[in-house]
Amino acid sequence: MRLHELKAPAGATKAPKRIGRGQGTGQGTTAGRGMNGQKSRSGGGVRLGFEGGQMPLYRRLPKRGFTNHFAKEYTEVNVETLNKFEDGATVNVDVLCEAGVVKQVKDGIKILGNGELEKKLTVQAAKFSKSAVEKIEKAGGKVEVI
Repeated sequence: MRLHELKAPAGATKAPKRIGRGQGTGQGTTAGRGMNGQKSRSGGGVRLGFEGGQMPLYRRLPKRGFTNHFAKEYTEVNVETLNKFEDGATVNVDVLCEAGVVKQVKDGIKILGNGELEKKLTVQAAKFSKSAVEKIEKAGGKVEVI
């Protein structure tokens, strides 16, 4: 079977309503828009968020703070998670992804100091917390900032 030979099963698709095609169809004359008013006319209708002149919700609610679009977002990994690797291994972004520790690498990886490390590892990451550096070096490992 080829892609162009694919066909929907019988009854799965339905012909669209042909609006404004005569009285006999039941959708003629006003074409389902009703009799008069702004929404019945061509190009009619109100803009998004318009509430008929009432102060719209997006203007009634207070605005606070701002979002820094240049802020870097790091994927966080705790030191205790690194115990699953063999002693003397080099742990970097690729190794963490292959092992399933990290699903999505955003702007890099930050190693946090939660838990204890029992293995001697060389850890390569974008950022480290102070406690993570202490624990990795205490276990006899090395820290490399990429």
